[in-house]
Amino acid sequence: MTTIEEIFVAAAGILILSIFASKASEKYGIPALLLFLFIGMLAGSEGPGGVHFDDPWIAQALGVTALAFILFAGGMDTRWSDVRPVGARAFALSTLGVAITSGVIGVTATYALGFSILEGLLLGSIISSTDAAAVFSVLRSRNIGLPDRVKYLLEFESGSNDPMAVFLTVAFISLLTQEANPGALFIRMFLIQMTVGGILGFVLGWTLVWIVNHIGLETEGLYPVLTLSWVLLTYGVTAFLGGNAFLAIYIAGLIMGNKNFVHKNSLLRFHDGVAWLMQIVMFLILGLLVFPSQLVPVVGTGLLLSGILMFLARPVAVFVCLAFSGFSLKEKLLISWVGLRGAVPIILATFPLLAEVPNAVQIFNLVFFIVITSVLLQGTSIPMVVRWLGLTAPQTSKPRYALEFEEGAATDTTLMDFIVPYNSGAVGKPIVELGLPKESVIALVCRDDKYVVPTGTTVLQAGDVLLVLLNKAAIPDLQKMLSTPQRHRN
Repeated sequence: MTTIEEIFVAAAGILILSIFASKASEKYGIPALLLFLFIGMLAGSEGPGGVHFDDPWIAQALGVTALAFILFAGGMDTRWSDVRPVGARAFALSTLGVAITSGVIGVTATYALGFSILEGLLLGSIISSTDAAAVFSVLRSRNIGLPDRVKYLLEFESGSNDPMAVFLTVAFISLLTQEANPGALFIRMFLIQMTVGGILGFVLGWTLVWIVNHIGLETEGLYPVLTLSWVLLTYGVTAFLGGNAFLAIYIAGLIMGNKNFVHKNSLLRFHDGVAWLMQIVMFLILGLLVFPSQLVPVVGTGLLLSGILMFLARPVAVFVCLAFSGFSLKEKLLISWVGLRGAVPIILATFPLLAEVPNAVQIFNLVFFIVITSVLLQGTSIPMVVRWLGLTAPQTSKPRYALEFEEGAATDTTLMDFIVPYNSGAVGKPIVELGLPKESVIALVCRDDKYVVPTGTTVLQAGDVLLVLLNKAAIPDLQKMLSTPQRHRN
């Protein structure tokens, strides 16, 4: 009989191996998602690890829990001021785009696999959501950035399209397992889930901010416990009332991240760590759940559906949702290509297994194969596509600073980093000549991984990261000043 000590050692070993694998991902540009899945498969019953795991309910429960914390952390890390200019288009992609993708794949599966139309649409719904985290991990590993509006569009889309995919999956499972008027059931479910989920997300998000700012806990370590508990409460209450719990959690995280509250920086770092732990656990469990030998029979149809997804369904969704948007043809092509699939489709593929939907096992194996194909083909080729389209931009990942500023609940002052674009009019100018907004001070300059304590005569260079202490009302003015090219400056 396996002892608890052996379980601890095995679990710790797999987690540590996954962390080292993420380092290899950064170095060689291999999406960490793929490595985590392969580690899970190697540890499984058909791999050297020999761990037998065949429980879709546990996999789904762990996956749903992990996804809840990942969405909350994603919402907290999203700056509304950044995504607001592309918010409407990202929302269109996360709703209409998901529906278009589901429809195209559903029709293909109906004719290619002999599925019923509802089974085909169920398959399309399961693989309709994207995972931008895999995209950005590849870009960071190759030191490649994306144009800001493309990056923010993908970030907001990936965070907000999971609720729509979950809704469609649950809706089609309901249509397959119960006799009902499809149109009436679909519309009723959509209205109830999105309305209840949206309202509770706003209410519970605002409530959490108020509680954190007014509870006055003497022990700082209890604040992470409070926010973790609130994520679970948000999911449970929303789901119990018939709302879309993932939508509620993402909105709550978005509100939390864009408001001032005590211990904000430490809570952001805590939830980022929790999100990484959840991703690793989720991918490992899903890797354990699959039997590699069962993927062989679906290779042919899996490649067909992967091709349709990458070269037809995703581009059609992007070009329809971004019509008349101002995005260039190259930007639309890039957005089409970086629509990677991640762990969410595999989690959703466990739903039909538990509901005992016809062809559920085939659907699960197809989804798993499509995700691996997407990550392998799209994930590894993204840097090449970005360069080919001529859309390479400076990498804008946040550096680690030796200076930290803890915002108070009622302060109007914040410490933010601003990147000096390569075509900025600020390049080549000393700080004293910039005309900084009032109540703003450049506290630190990060240049080539080195810190520079600035003076008025410090000349800015392209790619400098400025750590600025400023009044929040001055943020748009400073952003505008740094982004204005030299020839357009007054």
